Amino acid sequence: MKAPLFDARQVRRAFSRSAGSYDAVAGLQRLAESRLLESLDYLDDPALARPPPQVVLDLGCGTGHASRALQKRWPKAHILSMDLALPMLQQARSAGKRGPLQAAAWWSNPFAKAPQLLCADARRVPLADASVDVLFSNLCLQWVEDLGAVLNSFRRVLKPKGLLLFSTFGPETLWELRTAFAQADSAPHVSPFVDTAGIGDALVNAGFFQPVVDRDEEVRHYADLPALMRELRALGATNALAARRASLTGRGRFAAAAEAYEAHRAGAGLPATWEIVSAMAWAPEPGAPIREDGADLVAVPVSRIPIRRRG
Repeated sequence: MKAPLFDARQVRRAFSRSAGSYDAVAGLQRLAESRLLESLDYLDDPALARPPPQVVLDLGCGTGHASRALQKRWPKAHILSMDLALPMLQQARSAGKRGPLQAAAWWSNPFAKAPQLLCADARRVPLADASVDVLFSNLCLQWVEDLGAVLNSFRRVLKPKGLLLFSTFGPETLWELRTAFAQADSAPHVSPFVDTAGIGDALVNAGFFQPVVDRDEEVRHYADLPALMRELRALGATNALAARRASLTGRGRFAAAAEAYEAHRAGAGLPATWEIVSAMAWAPEPGAPIREDGADLVAVPVSRIPIRRRG
């Protein structure tokens, strides 16, 4: 059996610890979220003649910021706010009591009248087949190692012709940090990320149609390496690789990484690159084939998937 890439328990622990600090440092996450929400304007096109969604799943909802925006957009829809970390959902509930999202105490029924909170793993979405009209996920899937399996699960819960809209990080993300630590430590410190072609391939193999992939690049600057690491910890974006070093990095290795990172310093400080990949696709009609056991039951070349670079 192939060894897991991520330690799922560490992912849960990291985001649980960061629930109270997340919103204060989530500027990049809010930027990616706003771009995804803008993509939903497409559904309002009268030419589509699509009724408003009844059930919307915000997967990896964090503190519920996007869930509240989705509820404002579709006030009659049932918003399901799902996250792996219970403290994140507790933050979402507290914020909801002060704003548009009046979250119920717990999830019980996808057709309940109030928005609901659901503590669950993205790899095993505990919803009925064909029960969701829109599945929205902002910067969550980079923590999932088998993207194809997760997309098959998304297809299962989406209604025929339901909309999938998600963002994740691409392989250029934190390349400066990756190379700096590679010069100081043999153990990995930055997760690998799927590129645009891999995301398009996974969507096609899961049976989604009309996929469109966007690529943006954002560069943030920091005073020094400790400042970047503090922000990553506050976000919950710590090293959760199963192959990470069991002990602390140590002052010597950290100092060597900090020195190597200085080679990238610019006038504004130490740069940290974030490659944000967004994808939109539609669930197929019932009975459409899915790739199984390595057999290509869906034959659409990845070159036909539009990949748009905006940044």
